[in-house]
Amino acid sequence: MTKSELRKKYKALRKSLGLEQVEGFSLAIANQLLQLDIWNKSFYHIFLSIEEQKEINTEYILNILAGKDKNIVVSKSNFEDISMTHFLLTDNTTIRKNNHSIPEPVDGIEINTSKIEVVFVPLLAFDKTGNRIGYGKGFYDRFLANCKPETIKIGLSFFEVETECFETDDNDVSLDYCVTPNLVYQF
Repeated sequence: MTKSELRKKYKALRKSLGLEQVEGFSLAIANQLLQLDIWNKSFYHIFLSIEEQKEINTEYILNILAGKDKNIVVSKSNFEDISMTHFLLTDNTTIRKNNHSIPEPVDGIEINTSKIEVVFVPLLAFDKTGNRIGYGKGFYDRFLANCKPETIKIGLSFFEVETECFETDDNDVSLDYCVTPNLVYQF
């Protein structure tokens, strides 16, 4: 299957999930993350869920990070140059949805990518070698390419691994882990 076909397949699968399933799977993913040896870091980047796309509810992970007193980093997207600016999430951070329904910080304390040690990565599908398919704009591939090589990249998926490997290009950045409600995949 092409990336385009896989995007359609996984968007349809996600759309078929009920709200209770989304919440249950999201909580299970957060609990699976607790098994990983990643909690000794300081700066964790996480995406804020697009409810309209039935993305994983990252509130559970945000609660874990806050409970462990970690620095939480969230991004603002620039659709003109397909870049992301990263901000420290604090009690004073104002979050607003942009024109694409993405919740983003309005402003705040900017964080350089060199400080980010763990990135929780949104995706639609992933394969057994750690390649991922996102929405196709390339925001995360550009961002991850600018992170330090030792930055841990963790995909979050409602669905298990896509058995068919899919085509990649030079700009694709692969994952170190992918966490589903039932399993943790390490690549």
